[in-house]
Amino acid sequence: MKKLPLIVIVGPTASGKTGLAVRLAKEFGGEIISADSRAVYKGLDIGTAKPSLEEQQAVPHWGIDLVEPNERYTVADFKSYAEQKIEYIRTRDNVPFLVGGTGLYIDAVLYNFEFSTGANDNKQRQQLEQKSIEDLYEYCDQHNIELPENYKNKRYVINAILRKDSKHKRNKAILPNTIVVGITTENETLRKRISTRAEQIFAPPMYEEAMRAAEKYGWDNEAMTGNIYPLLRRYFEGDMTIEQAKEKSVTLDWRLAKRQLTWLKRNEHIEWLDLEAAYTYLARQLAQLSKR
Repeated sequence: MKKLPLIVIVGPTASGKTGLAVRLAKEFGGEIISADSRAVYKGLDIGTAKPSLEEQQAVPHWGIDLVEPNERYTVADFKSYAEQKIEYIRTRDNVPFLVGGTGLYIDAVLYNFEFSTGANDNKQRQQLEQKSIEDLYEYCDQHNIELPENYKNKRYVINAILRKDSKHKRNKAILPNTIVVGITTENETLRKRISTRAEQIFAPPMYEEAMRAAEKYGWDNEAMTGNIYPLLRRYFEGDMTIEQAKEKSVTLDWRLAKRQLTWLKRNEHIEWLDLEAAYTYLARQLAQLSKR
């Protein structure tokens, strides 16, 4: 009997990919593996835009709350984790959905990256840690290394350099028995969704989450140097009003969305569709499976 396919749904932040995945997984017996480098951190829920509790209760979710915010988690860790969960989901006769906007996580699974030891070269890591963030940017520019999504986080930039220098291997073709869909959204619509989400996020529960995490791990821990947390720090310290923080958050998420799209658009194996067309396309193929 042929294995159930791996369904991969990608797209920029706020594109609606999670809602689509939940809808399809409920209808066709699926389980979702989050491919979001921010969702792996425990206790950072609202600020990292994790799937809601309702979404997580509707269908099984994996790839969420894997490590503490002060722990290191690499793309190699994610690849190993995702591969295990894909097989586990299939053994239960459910359809695995890999869903997210972290292009490197997606590519590592799709193209079966093989990581060399260079990515864990402690000597080179120590040398790079001595450099300023500006020096690291210059190094990336000189060596044609693309900055990571969270480019203000020094460790993320160092990881990008180590990955490039490690020259890991990858397949040219994607995994067999895999369907990959990317969600297209008009710019104006996407900006409105990002703005709406900012209005919802900037509220007392978010402030409480940020303060709890800052008290436990400190504002400078790896997980809190990105997303909305630095903005909230500036608000708490009186350097920014809440409206300014909200406006800046929208700008940063818009830039994130553009970087995500730039990465994903290089993947020739993605079928780009809007939300409804993506639902129709995937539902038709999943329905065929139930007839076999």
